Amino acid sequence: MFLEGVGMIRSSTVRAVNALTARWAAALPEGGTAFTTAGVWPLLALLADGATAAVRTELADAIGIPADRAAGEARSLLAAIDAMPGVQGALGLWTHEALPIERSWLAALPERVHGQLTGDAASDQARLDAWAATCTGGQIPSMPVTVGKDTRLVLASALTVRTDWIRPFEPCGLEAAAGPWRGRDMAGLSRVTALLDRVGVTQTPTGPVTVLHVLGAQGVDVHLFLGTEDAQPGHVLAAAVRTLDNRRTVLPGGQLPDGAPGPGLTVERVASLDGESKLVVETVPFTVTARHDLLEDPELFGLRTATDGTRGHFPGISAEPLAVEAAAQTVTATFGARGFRSASVTALSVAGAGLPPRYRCRARIISARFDRPFGFLAVHRTSRLVLNAGWITEPDAFEESSWE
Repeated sequence: MFLEGVGMIRSSTVRAVNALTARWAAALPEGGTAFTTAGVWPLLALLADGATAAVRTELADAIGIPADRAAGEARSLLAAIDAMPGVQGALGLWTHEALPIERSWLAALPERVHGQLTGDAASDQARLDAWAATCTGGQIPSMPVTVGKDTRLVLASALTVRTDWIRPFEPCGLEAAAGPWRGRDMAGLSRVTALLDRVGVTQTPTGPVTVLHVLGAQGVDVHLFLGTEDAQPGHVLAAAVRTLDNRRTVLPGGQLPDGAPGPGLTVERVASLDGESKLVVETVPFTVTARHDLLEDPELFGLRTATDGTRGHFPGISAEPLAVEAAAQTVTATFGARGFRSASVTALSVAGAGLPPRYRCRARIISARFDRPFGFLAVHRTSRLVLNAGWITEPDAFEESSWE
């Protein structure tokens, strides 16, 4: 089944991307972060198309679709993302001038994405960094991977999202009543609406989660998720993604009982002149930036065998033995009074194989109030594709000017 209005993108592909988002969320360490599975998934799919049997199987398990469909679905997903209002995507491929590339694999990529690496690491790095900056409007100034003297191929994606709220928030000050932000002088955002069902509560194995839906004018919405004080970020975000597939799991605001039916929520009946019910929302503006080394959890992304540099793994890409040497993502996201914007660059670098393995350093009225750490998803409204996800531990300070 293809989804109308978003290009030729299968609903099964959306489910596969969102499923990897949920698994990645569950595996993240604690702390503020943001990540973009929609930037990683097409790269893994394109690698799967040219991989040996063992790597092909691992990558297919990671992306959630058969490897023989991977390249076509990657291309369709990239085209659909780029056609979404408020969203821009880009793909880049750079190969060493001496590296033979299989024409059939190259033909599966979009047109005009193929450039060359000269072997001059500094010059090549500068050109790839410039591509990252150009594709993200300067929000991501450099590639998340470093080009080395042995780098034979770099495959990268860039994704930017910008949506303006249909109803902007009002800037204000906010004081947390409890939790880790208590006593801090925070910038706040408030909004009052008669649409009670913009908020709801979903039940999860680790307790209730409050869901707030903020509509964007460009067809991209942002959902905020607040769990109980002891809930783990990964559990909250994984549960958040699951609500996209089954919206009936969320009890809407108009059906919530009086009292405190969910985290950060109170429902009460008060005297009123007009008898109109209201939803009062208070939250915080934020900017979060993160870098992810995908090889810190290679099984999650199907890259365990692909990083073994003692032999080649991608005969469908090149006759020269190749192995993945680095895979990383840089992402930034900003939520402000007037809208949301984000940018990410994801890159995989591939080196010649058959060499000794490299040793890497590993660094280790309804009142809805989001006044302690919470999660977010930026979601394309029609397809339900998650474009960004993250966990907020540091709100903007009151004196900082939030993007509007």
